[in-house]
Amino acid sequence: MEFGVGSVLEGKVTGITKFGAFVSLPENKSGLVHISEIAYSYVNDVKDFLKEGQEVKVKVIGIDENGRINLSIKKAMDPPPRPAGQGRPAGGMGGRAPRPNNGARSGSQGGFRRQAPAEPTTFEDRLKQFMQASDSKLSELHYVDKRSGSRRGGRK
Repeated sequence: MEFGVGSVLEGKVTGITKFGAFVSLPENKSGLVHISEIAYSYVNDVKDFLKEGQEVKVKVIGIDENGRINLSIKKAMDPPPRPAGQGRPAGGMGGRAPRPNNGARSGSQGGFRRQAPAEPTTFEDRLKQFMQASDSKLSELHYVDKRSGSRRGGRK
């Protein structure tokens, strides 16, 4: 039985280390399941999830130039469903409640408030949105800093 990247196999845990677990595979081969590839949840200690001699289903995720086989237990199974109401809050507010819109926003001129853009779908979109929000906040801070500096009688 020849196997390669993407193959799903049955194996037996033969050794546990602080960074992962070694698994014996068919054809007298063995591979390593890195600690990050054991479960979809955070793994602090491999022994909390695996025991020596345990049968596991693994997926081959890589074979390096030296023939070492990288395995994943979590990729060999379906990801757990996300419970409704958990995960990132709507609007990307990081757990903060949205402020009420009373027509004018304190500190802004003219009372104009932009409508929040639709939730970004890709990492690049999220990064772009974060960078725009960060730049906006920094420019507000610089504006407030310059205004408060002139009140003290000196310019910065």
